[in-house]
Amino acid sequence: MHEMSGADALLAQILANGTDTIYGLPGGQLDHFFDSMHRAGNRIRFIGSRHEQGAAYMALGHARSTGNPGVYCVVPGPGVLNTAAALCTAYATNAPVLCLTGQIPSEGLGRGIGYLHELPDQLATLSTLTRASERIMTPEAAPDAVNEAFRRMLGGRQGPVSLEMPMDIMARKGRVKLLPPASVPPAGDVDPEAAAAAARMMAKSRAPMIVAGGGAIGAREELNELAERLQAPVVTFRNGRGIVSDRSYLSQNLVAGYELWRTADLVIGIGSRMEQQYLHWGIREGRGVIRIDIDPEEFARHAAPDVALNCDAGVAIAAILGALDAIAGTRPSREGELAALKDSVRKRIEKVQPQVAYLDAIRDALPDDGFLVDEITQVGYASWYAFPVYEPRHLVTSGYQGTLGYGYATALGVKAANPDKPVVNLAGDGGFLYTSNEMATAAQYNIGLVTVLFNNNKFQNVQRQQRDWFGGRIIGSDLKNPDFIAYGESFGISSSRVDTPEALRNELARYLARDEPGLIEVPVGDMASPWEFIIREPLFA
Repeated sequence: MHEMSGADALLAQILANGTDTIYGLPGGQLDHFFDSMHRAGNRIRFIGSRHEQGAAYMALGHARSTGNPGVYCVVPGPGVLNTAAALCTAYATNAPVLCLTGQIPSEGLGRGIGYLHELPDQLATLSTLTRASERIMTPEAAPDAVNEAFRRMLGGRQGPVSLEMPMDIMARKGRVKLLPPASVPPAGDVDPEAAAAAARMMAKSRAPMIVAGGGAIGAREELNELAERLQAPVVTFRNGRGIVSDRSYLSQNLVAGYELWRTADLVIGIGSRMEQQYLHWGIREGRGVIRIDIDPEEFARHAAPDVALNCDAGVAIAAILGALDAIAGTRPSREGELAALKDSVRKRIEKVQPQVAYLDAIRDALPDDGFLVDEITQVGYASWYAFPVYEPRHLVTSGYQGTLGYGYATALGVKAANPDKPVVNLAGDGGFLYTSNEMATAAQYNIGLVTVLFNNNKFQNVQRQQRDWFGGRIIGSDLKNPDFIAYGESFGISSSRVDTPEALRNELARYLARDEPGLIEVPVGDMASPWEFIIREPLFA
């Protein structure tokens, strides 16, 4: 038992769970918590943002690139509401993000008095954006609440959670029993009959296909072994990229996946929503479907699979591999066929210019273990299928949420969490200005993120639709931008401008070698539409 304040208890238990970095922005209801961080010294690293959304996005980048919880703290009311976009992006991408926020004095809760930053039922608001939301009302309750938050973030289908503590409770002292780190509950045992049934379907199949999502990252070794055994191509889109290295003929992008979908006689979905397949490509009558997912609700969102395994992907695949040993022999290699498919797809996507040429330049300059953080921009869309990825988590996206403007601040969190790895952020001129104020954070903490900013002075996706769908009635999609070079340099960040892929390759290599904040502007005109390779006509009704 320790005599400590609520703020000290909150921080101590967060530290007990392995957190080493907290992103945030100070304010009145967090005064005691920030003082706790100061007194904790080098046990915690604090990175201060210039806007609450920046802090939350940094925590998102931390979580997405490491798989470990990203933690941020902001004041209640308008402060926490400024982080809502990051929370819903964390929810969409199953990212373990912990939102710490203060509260008005406990005596005023629910009374509508009008305290500073008071939000009617903040707890209920946060509960709609997170996997779990809890208020801590005594110092003694902090350790249990923190551990439960970590269990909810990391157990089962991962995702964001929030904890709030009124300012007077942060100051109040109590006799607190700190706890060991949270123990994440096991995902449940594999059903041996379901594993055996899946193995029988796999053994009988002649053209199996695996669709892997972010839920398969922890099962990378097992998934690669299964793909080799079955000679099954592994199709990934955003969160699953890199689980099978793009250097392997078994790794196939979304464009190739659409072609494979025509003839596959068995689909094995592993840790994936399979939204592209179900919503856009269609399911052929009589095709076998096996799904492995830690979330039991996933199986009911679309047509029920023939076999469902509700457990950890690694455990499920290991059981299937064991069952396959007795009933399946060695299959002939499909390397020639699948390598040819990769080559033909590459030739087809070459027309998406200049995006593909610039992505090639970035790939050439970025080491294999470097991270690329996309943005909702023309080059970002193309990166989902045209940028080779060799390791899981190394292409960071906003998933189905499509969060315009998330990229720069999120990439800061990626770099802060991986200081020894190069990180490049793709940006468009529209989305960049959402969080470009965080260049102040990059400069203050010397976070060596390099941003490649493609500037065509418009929201091109919106303008393309206005031209194609609405008779060219342009409204709100033309932009007036600052001088981005002067803008970057005003923060003390090295900034330059290039206008060819070759020049970008050389300039980016120089920036990455320096490992300091940098901005490279690339002026461009209208770009080819990347969408014909993402939104496809249904193959089956």
